[in-house]
Amino acid sequence: MVIVDDSATRRAALRAMLEEGGTITVVGEGHDADTGVAAAEACHPAVVTMDLEMPGGGGQQAIEQLMAVSPVPILVLSGHVTGPGSFRALDALGAGALDVFPWPASWGAGEAADLRERIRLLDGVTVMRHPRGGRRPAGRGTRPGVTSVIGIAASSGGPPAVATVLSGLKGVAAPVLVVQHLHRDFMESFVSWMTRATAMPVVLATHLAVPRPGMVYVAPAGAHLRLGADRRLHLCATPARLHTPSADELFQSLAESVGAGGVGVVLTGMGDDGAHGLLSLRRAGGLTIAQDEATSAVWGMPGAAWRLGSVDRLLPLGDVAPALMTARAAR
Repeated sequence: MVIVDDSATRRAALRAMLEEGGTITVVGEGHDADTGVAAAEACHPAVVTMDLEMPGGGGQQAIEQLMAVSPVPILVLSGHVTGPGSFRALDALGAGALDVFPWPASWGAGEAADLRERIRLLDGVTVMRHPRGGRRPAGRGTRPGVTSVIGIAASSGGPPAVATVLSGLKGVAAPVLVVQHLHRDFMESFVSWMTRATAMPVVLATHLAVPRPGMVYVAPAGAHLRLGADRRLHLCATPARLHTPSADELFQSLAESVGAGGVGVVLTGMGDDGAHGLLSLRRAGGLTIAQDEATSAVWGMPGAAWRLGSVDRLLPLGDVAPALMTARAAR
């Protein structure tokens, strides 16, 4: 089996408990979502235990990715769940995990025996690709050296427009970074809406996360979302701008980090955020797209980008996703 937990101490304790008696063998370990998925794919274990709170997207992301391409019985083993009825547990089970075992305050012989019995029951269970399998990032082999990235920015009228674009990107072989001007109190609801709108996983971006093809990363309120030279996501509150997060900051970072591998999209919204950053991306060889006036709720941001000469293609909203799917960076 494979153990996935960000704590080396917990992994060692868990290995000792599981291998006691000689009926269970641990063949691999992971300390975050990336290494956990890699270990499971390389070792082909009978069962995987998965923590939920880890760097690199967390256990939820790892569960979705494994169940999309390498289905395996997964037991969630975490101090962040209180039982199968907890909110986190339901999310994990909805993503394809088969069972949940709350990490106890202290391990006794009884708890350890119960855990081994749970794992033995899962061993040999036939699992199939989960319905969220469409969320599996295509082209995962490009990790971690991302060379193609899509950036999308919107403001007023943006949520339904962003949802329309994301719903047409199933199977896109590029990470998608989203800046949506929205009050911080509504960001969680926005992410939930986008999750329902698309087959791709949608998460709030975290600092230093490695962006994966086929995943959507939403800039959190109060922080600019940039792609760094290290090909990781960077969140910061500076420089001070009218909008934080800023579309200009996102597009400028794509121009600097991936150049011709970047694609920038400006959708409906007031103001001119994104126009100058999009121009930098276009000059760096990236593809730039703006929503046309007829389909925009407010033709402020896309109009400003168009007038500045930042736009390669001015498209109706319904044509944006097909254009991204055929763009060189989305192949």
